[in-house]
Amino acid sequence: MDRNIRTVDDVLALLDGLFAREADRWTADGASWWDSFYADRTKPVPFFVAKPDENLVSYAERGLITPGRALDLGCGPGRNALHLASLGFEVDAVDLSRAAITWAEDRAREAGADVRFHCGNAFALVATELAGPYDLIYDSGCFHHLPPHRRISYLCLLDDVLAPGGHLALSCFAAGEAGMGSELPDAAFYDRAGLQGGLAYTPESLRRIFSDLTEIELRRMHDEPPESPRFGEPFLWTALFRRDAQM
Repeated sequence: MDRNIRTVDDVLALLDGLFAREADRWTADGASWWDSFYADRTKPVPFFVAKPDENLVSYAERGLITPGRALDLGCGPGRNALHLASLGFEVDAVDLSRAAITWAEDRAREAGADVRFHCGNAFALVATELAGPYDLIYDSGCFHHLPPHRRISYLCLLDDVLAPGGHLALSCFAAGEAGMGSELPDAAFYDRAGLQGGLAYTPESLRRIFSDLTEIELRRMHDEPPESPRFGEPFLWTALFRRDAQM
């Protein structure tokens, strides 16, 4: 008989166990699913392209973000991390998948970009390798692969390492017409013990989750043609939030 629940971390670990079939998509205990996903670099996956997100490019062009320390969450093959480095940011980039990190390191070497790559679970690495404060936290596709209870960990990460006056820039699955991801209510994911490929969000839900931050912009990602130097898919929301400088 187990009676081991004593802390919030114990509760989170218990809930993690309900997603055992999909746990290796986001936990440090096993990144084999993502390693397999990134193993074939020639697959026609939209975000395998060596292009930065159009919204990230736009933020910099409009002066909404300026060079400083940046953390790229779920960096994948490193396309946004390399762009941030090219803008003069000091970049830490983290991903669960060793295959993704190896690919990102290869790209950085070819580009002559200076990026510090970390393989592991960002929630655990905050205590060791990912020491803030960061002026920008960039997340293109990590947030929508977290089970609902891990939003608590995500917000704690922001509290721990996002600098006062710093920005969170986020791209995630959009609910509604021409969106992507599951629109099931949070409780249903625990009934089904799976994330159904990722969670879709509405603008209202994003505003509620990040209500401690100031919204700068929230819109659909622009649809970029194949010949564009930027990545853009309209099934994603893009959002830019700022932390109160007085916090």
